[in-house]
Amino acid sequence: MSALSWRWSFRRRGSASSEEKKGSSDDEWIMEEFGVTEQLCEFVSGFNVSTFKDFPLQDRSEEPISATVTSTVRKDLTEWQERHASLVLSKVKEISQLRYTLCPRLLKEQQFWRIYFLLVKTYVTPYEIRALQKAKIKKISSEDNISAKKSGIEVEMIESKNPSGSSLLTQ
Repeated sequence: MSALSWRWSFRRRGSASSEEKKGSSDDEWIMEEFGVTEQLCEFVSGFNVSTFKDFPLQDRSEEPISATVTSTVRKDLTEWQERHASLVLSKVKEISQLRYTLCPRLLKEQQFWRIYFLLVKTYVTPYEIRALQKAKIKKISSEDNISAKKSGIEVEMIESKNPSGSSLLTQ
């Protein structure tokens, strides 16, 4: 990597370029999309070892533990929960440190995230529901597009089988 590719920022705090502001607004949008709000961050930063250790959760040790693990979050979470958890771990250092302290010494990773999502349920449920609704709308929309494309292809195939240009109704 050349020395020119490194851009060191020696600017005063608070003065960001328009490109950096755009990037931060994208980050803010993503955080908001996955329910990582200031209120949630404040709430989560108040968690401690006993919050998780003393949580009344039935032990489900008979459940199989997923062998596939990402670098930060387990795969037994939904896609939305996985992304939320990754964002929270990067934004709230206290929960990241707490997870490091608890897993796997005191809790299994699966238990940690189950407890976490039960604790933050009131904060994140509206965001998760909205994401599910968007995914459903997107799926319906794509199914409609596929259906419309199929119809167009079928019409083209019928026309190509009937080179005289006469419609099927006249036959």
